Amino acid sequence: MTTGRSGSGSPRGRGRGYDWLERHALQLTALLTAAVLGVMLYLPVGVVFAEALFLDGRLSLAHFREVLTDPFYFGVLASVFADPLAVGSHYASLVDWILAGFPSFRMGLFGFTAYQAALSTVASLALGLPAAYILANYEFRGRRTIRSLTILPFVLPGIMVAVGFYAMFGQAGTLNTILGVVGLGPFRFIERNPLAIVIVAHAFYNAPLIARITVAAWESVDVRALETARSLGASPRRAFADVVVPQLLPAITTGALLTFIFTFMTFPIVLALGGLQLATVEVWVYARIQRLDFAEAATLAILETIVSLALTYAYLRYESAQAGMSRAATPPPRERLFPDLRTVLEPRRLAIVGYGVVALVVFVGPMASMVIGSVTDGSGFTLRHYEFLVQRQAEGATYQTLPWPAIRNSLLFGVATLFVAMPMGVVISVLTTRSGRGRGQSGRWATVIDTLAMLPLAVSGIVFGIGLLRGLVFGIPLVGGWRLQVTGVVAIVAAHAVAAYPFVTRNVSPLLADLDPSLVESARSLGASRYRALLDVELPLVASGIVAGAAFAFAISIGEFSSTVILASGGDTYTMPVAVERYLGRRNGPAIAMGTVLLVITGLSFVVVDRVGGRFERD
Repeated sequence: MTTGRSGSGSPRGRGRGYDWLERHALQLTALLTAAVLGVMLYLPVGVVFAEALFLDGRLSLAHFREVLTDPFYFGVLASVFADPLAVGSHYASLVDWILAGFPSFRMGLFGFTAYQAALSTVASLALGLPAAYILANYEFRGRRTIRSLTILPFVLPGIMVAVGFYAMFGQAGTLNTILGVVGLGPFRFIERNPLAIVIVAHAFYNAPLIARITVAAWESVDVRALETARSLGASPRRAFADVVVPQLLPAITTGALLTFIFTFMTFPIVLALGGLQLATVEVWVYARIQRLDFAEAATLAILETIVSLALTYAYLRYESAQAGMSRAATPPPRERLFPDLRTVLEPRRLAIVGYGVVALVVFVGPMASMVIGSVTDGSGFTLRHYEFLVQRQAEGATYQTLPWPAIRNSLLFGVATLFVAMPMGVVISVLTTRSGRGRGQSGRWATVIDTLAMLPLAVSGIVFGIGLLRGLVFGIPLVGGWRLQVTGVVAIVAAHAVAAYPFVTRNVSPLLADLDPSLVESARSLGASRYRALLDVELPLVASGIVAGAAFAFAISIGEFSSTVILASGGDTYTMPVAVERYLGRRNGPAIAMGTVLLVITGLSFVVVDRVGGRFERD
């Protein structure tokens, strides 16, 4: 009979080295994760900061002063930054701007970026809150499927959404085709109203997020509180306003804040549908990089990051405040949406039907239009768009964008991202969950680790792209003539992994936090090391979260565009989203066909997420 040494849980023959490695495996993995984050996350961000903060090798704020005082970037605020003490003239300028009707040319680039983000947030609330109301209060066939589809914002690539809207609202798109049947059009929706199309595209992306967060809060309302308010004489509207609305406001605020952050840092949708005509900060940074003006690009990226970090901090505070909320003992009952045919004509249900039509146009229309547009043209059904892709692959030159390398690279990068992002996400989940169970200093460390690890949620892919390009790709000199250099595939996978691992953490952490600590204590009392208890007890119990996080990581890698379009420039490491952007505007039919291929591959990832019950936030 072979038994291990007391407390080791390891068979004889493995040696002291193996025992030591097993006892310290978790600490070593944490150190390795910290090293990867330091090199692949914080070092590139530091390079961007150094690019903006140093001039001719010396610390200087000249770049910031130049940007902050330029009306192109900050509009009417530029004069405030140039001379903060001239209060009287600033006040007069502000009054003139208001009386002139807030002219957009005086907003500046940052002002316009915030303006379109605010409009996009309002549109997302207008589309998302009715969906939350219906999902929380009515029972109907397909309700669970529709609710699971609210996970789509974290799976669909932004460039694919842009292609879908182009296929629907373009001059040869689905909407113009339908209008042509009744003798109207064609209309140039995108060319004449690009901002409106961009805002609706952002609502497509973010309204499901608002609905998902708000539904969870709505289902946490205790129906007994409503009954108490009614018994005290409150009307149904007053009871709703006094009991339900205050409990929904934190969730609505959180969803709106997240939407504003995402749309403030928007890039692929604006680049594809608006270009420099509707340039946001992200799009302009990309334009500066193309012109090799790295200092100005880095300065803009830092200022954008400061804004997004402040907003992300506010979001994390809201999320932390809601973390302790439990589901209601008696959630509000759901009534049947259409109990009989007579109820269809009720004003409330007619409004729901009207909303359903709008939702079909906004949410289903673009994706359906993309699929239809890939097999049709002005004359009817055709496969020539796919034939072009096949012909380009067979006959295209190496310097051209070929379909198969794009598909192959996307799949390979996605798999490689899994092997990097999954261990990182799980290790960070274990560290934050374990520290969070403690009090005082331990709990504060958990907050610090969580905040530092979630940096990718606040820093855009453009910033990572600049940092990786200027730092690790170009190479960083080390002592003794050595250079720290990461190029090609490794750089792209690193960027993808940095973008993906927070979603692994967000899927695994809630499940780990819900585990009974006595399970681990029992395993430890039987001689298992801390690492072995994690491997044999905890991780199998949170396997659904790990698989869901893996599916998220793969889908995010497949659709990542912001950093990839910078790192893949001029090489053969381009991916499907980059290929779509390169085709779009030149060969729209093949771009739509390539977008459809991207939709199919992304959809398969989504099926995995849905099957294992993946979730971004705790329901």
